[in-house]
Amino acid sequence: MMRVLIIEDEIKTAEYLQQGLSECGYIVDYALTGADGLHLFRTQEYELVLLDVNLPEKDGWSILQEIRLGSDTRIIMLTASGRLSNKVKGLELGADDYLVKPFEFPELVARIRSVLRRSEKISEADAVQVADLEIDSARRVVYRSGQRIELTAKEFSLLLLLMRNAGVVMTRTQIVSLVWDINFDCDTNVVDVSIKRLRAKIDEPFQNKLIHTLRGVGYVLEDRQ
Repeated sequence: MMRVLIIEDEIKTAEYLQQGLSECGYIVDYALTGADGLHLFRTQEYELVLLDVNLPEKDGWSILQEIRLGSDTRIIMLTASGRLSNKVKGLELGADDYLVKPFEFPELVARIRSVLRRSEKISEADAVQVADLEIDSARRVVYRSGQRIELTAKEFSLLLLLMRNAGVVMTRTQIVSLVWDINFDCDTNVVDVSIKRLRAKIDEPFQNKLIHTLRGVGYVLEDRQ
């Protein structure tokens, strides 16, 4: 059974979500402050975190960043703000999805199932190699020229997508849809920022550059030597 952690300061909302998700078959804990939520996360095993942005003691952005330092647990941000800038910020920091309050419970359940399905697909994917870059999705490790490279969960998903489509140009819209499973205005720079961070780890330290930009179109990963 999947374990879910809710970090939400509105007790009625937290209890409502706990009851609803428990009836759907999940094991659910909740915390009403950021500090308590982070403590629960560090002492228990969870497959998914529902994380409010505005929390006492420690806000959701800080918690998201701390979790992403060492965990790829799926995270869905919950917030009363529908501003696109907040959505982009959450995705750039490593959130898997973003849900604006108020929302219908069936929509939350659908988002949860989508996020968890993506996690399963990634873990089942085959190992892939392009030039001296290797990705092992079963163990979730990446090597370049025999050197292990540490990636965040979102960076790993992005690299896996590019490597499984080596030589194929991926548009920003395709990348957002397939990596984040979210459709929103792709004039935002979330893809560009994520590609920049990925390049800093897998390309910049090496002579042979593998990630290439097709201006106005998108990105492609291929060995051009």
